Amino acid sequence: MGTRNGHSESDTATTDRVAARAHEAVDSVAERAQRAEREVRGAAARTVEEAKRYRDEATERAEEQVQRATSYMENNPLAFAGIAFVAGIIFSTLLRR
Repeated sequence: MGTRNGHSESDTATTDRVAARAHEAVDSVAERAQRAEREVRGAAARTVEEAKRYRDEATERAEEQVQRATSYMENNPLAFAGIAFVAGIIFSTLLRR
C-alpha cells in the first residue's frame, strides 16, 4: 500500500466516500428546503388573496349597511330622530354610572 502525504490510499478513499455522502446529504436537504419554501410562499400568497377577498366583502357589506341606514334616515326622519334621542338618553345614563 502506498502513502500520500502520510495517509494511505484506503484512508483517502474513505475520506472521499464520506465527503461524497456529506455532499449528497447537503444537496438533499437543500432540495427539501427549497420545496418547503415554495410551498410556504404559495400558502402565503393564497392567504393574502383570501384576506383581500374578505376585506372586499366586508367593505361591501359595510357600504350596504350604511346605504340602508341612510335610506331609512331619509325615508323616516322623525323615527330616526326618536331613535337617536332614546339612544342618547341610554348612553348618557350608562356614562353617569
